[in-house]
Amino acid sequence: MAYEVEAPKYIRLAQTIQRRIEDGTYPAGTRVPSENQLVQSFGMSRPTVVRALELLKRDGWLESRQGYGTIVRGCPAVVEHKDRRGSEALARDETTSGRLVEVGRVPVPARVASALGLSKRAKVLVRRFLVVEDGEPVELVSSYFPAGLVEGTDLEGAQPLSDGARAHLETRKKVRFDHVTERVSARLPERSEAELLELPDGVPVLSVLVVACDASGEALQVADVLLPADRQELEDTYRLT
Repeated sequence: MAYEVEAPKYIRLAQTIQRRIEDGTYPAGTRVPSENQLVQSFGMSRPTVVRALELLKRDGWLESRQGYGTIVRGCPAVVEHKDRRGSEALARDETTSGRLVEVGRVPVPARVASALGLSKRAKVLVRRFLVVEDGEPVELVSSYFPAGLVEGTDLEGAQPLSDGARAHLETRKKVRFDHVTERVSARLPERSEAELLELPDGVPVLSVLVVACDASGEALQVADVLLPADRQELEDTYRLT
């Protein structure tokens, strides 16, 4: 039997504020409601509201300005190709710093289907890699590829790639990666994800959906990078500023 666990209150509040920024309810450059207003509007405690706002500030959605309050920065969905998180996902050397935990064709997840322009009934190739540092799992990277793109490559093989998916595809398929976009969200991990990342029950993950495109805008690879939200080292490496 499958059980659904509701996300922590601060995560749900952060997601609600994210959606309001995305739909223009809270336009860029304007102030978000005060802590008191958010407490009253959502019926949540002040610590919960503060934690949600701090998460959004850290992830680039909001910023504090002295004497003015908390300001909407906008959607940090698009970043330059040089961004560390996106470029690392594309150039990951699978022979070091972790292990390949899954390779195979799977039904395409909904938001990956949207990014790749595929039907929700389509299948894609996934390569799932667990990043380990000092014996501790710190990142789970699930890279998805259109089925037609992987033909004639080694991406469906179980052997780790030393040159990374980007270099492998550019060499084998003569495609060229041009730019990357990222979408940031927070959620509770699935059971298999929590087990791989060795997370206690109820600990959320931060998801960075990395979409790599060619110059025409066609998506060549989508990587879902999961980062444990309770690991202190994320505070500096994850910020999209």
